[in-house]
Amino acid sequence: MLSRSSRFIGSTLASTRLGATRNLALGVRFHENGPAEKVFKYAEGVYGVKPALPAFGGNEGVAEVVAAGANVKGLSKGDWVVPGNAPFGTWRQVATAKAADMIKVPNDIPAAYASSLLINPSTAYRMLRDFKSLKPGDWIIQNGANSMVGMAVIQLAREMGVKTINVIREDRPEVGNTLRLLENLGGDINITDEYLGSAGSLEILKDLPPIGLALNCVGGESGVDLARVLAPKGTLVTYGNMSKKALTVPEDLVTSKQLQLKGFWIAEWIKNNSAEARSAMLNELAGLVREKKLTFFYELHDLDDFDYALSKAQEPFRFRKVVLNLDYPDRMAEHDARPESDYDVFETYTH
Repeated sequence: MLSRSSRFIGSTLASTRLGATRNLALGVRFHENGPAEKVFKYAEGVYGVKPALPAFGGNEGVAEVVAAGANVKGLSKGDWVVPGNAPFGTWRQVATAKAADMIKVPNDIPAAYASSLLINPSTAYRMLRDFKSLKPGDWIIQNGANSMVGMAVIQLAREMGVKTINVIREDRPEVGNTLRLLENLGGDINITDEYLGSAGSLEILKDLPPIGLALNCVGGESGVDLARVLAPKGTLVTYGNMSKKALTVPEDLVTSKQLQLKGFWIAEWIKNNSAEARSAMLNELAGLVREKKLTFFYELHDLDDFDYALSKAQEPFRFRKVVLNLDYPDRMAEHDARPESDYDVFETYTH
């Protein structure tokens, strides 16, 4: 657990003075950011980039432009933006930033969605488009299907007409409810990791077209199990390692079966692609959110309760993504402003 004395600053006191913006800079005020759990990866030194300490925690978040330099193009006061470079440090209420380092997002979707639009949904979006030319009727397989990326994959694939096999852990609580949720989101075949590779699953796979794409965020044996399902010359894309176990692929899968092993990290895609490409993707994703074709599950905590938010972010088998609310009112002032009658409690007993 990080303490308040951690060199990753995360409290309401950790705010940056806006001051006068330079000609190509923005002053921004953060509304919400997430997830809280990302700060642990930074602190553990296992994230893809390492910030110079002391540093603000957090890299996902949505902010409103409150001031713009005279030479800033394409952004103005009231626009919503997300950081386009890592690590930015979103655990603060206000900041100044180079306009080129921020990416505009639609401001007519819920702030919690906007705060993570560039990370989890975008990861799913890119993996479905950048490794195979998928067409309606094609099948893919993924593990970690109950993760935020996994649920985005199911919904985006559904809109593309692509069929999904979705694998989750057998030992998670309420596994039956989780499988039903994935079905409700549009998952076609939803199974546990223990069932994958069984005689029953092999019978199902025999009746399906060849599977050319597998998405792996678990690693270890789970990733190898996905690789075994792939058709010859299929592609296994790894974008995470929840198990923290090495992905050791048997030699025959990459020689005689000619599988391709690829890695994906959204931060690299952002860095290597144009503002136009990023905007087109974000606008399409926001449109699906608006049309209620892309749904996520969040839990929102005020930043001054970040200790509790971090404890929630560490809980195993979480369903909801932990999001911090940085634009929150003074709860005690709200309480004190209400008349005492609002707090009177009446209990009626019936016999």
